[in-house]
Amino acid sequence: MPRPIVKRKVCLLPEIDLYGPLVSNPNKRDLLIMSVEEYETIRIIDLVGKNQETCADEMGISRATLQRIYYSAKQKIADALVNGKLLKIEGGNYKLCNNEQKQITCKHCPYYQA
Repeated sequence: MPRPIVKRKVCLLPEIDLYGPLVSNPNKRDLLIMSVEEYETIRIIDLVGKNQETCADEMGISRATLQRIYYSAKQKIADALVNGKLLKIEGGNYKLCNNEQKQITCKHCPYYQA
């Protein structure tokens, strides 16, 4: 029996969930789907500037799992940029942060208390 998949902790949902070229012919084959947890890894590592170990702790997953998610997200972003595809952020296996774990909270979390 396979292990159950752990829901990844996500602090913020994206305000904008569709990205792509300004001039485009949107059809199904040119649409890439990025999961919310892939978006969260890009946000924490590349925008906030935290390392992978801290990001994995904040999301409640192992570093190996985080690396797989992060690599997948980077591949999708590169494919969208290079090949002019639309990138939509939706779905995934996540739970929104409700600050139950007060010791692990990023300052960009809506529940952050200094």
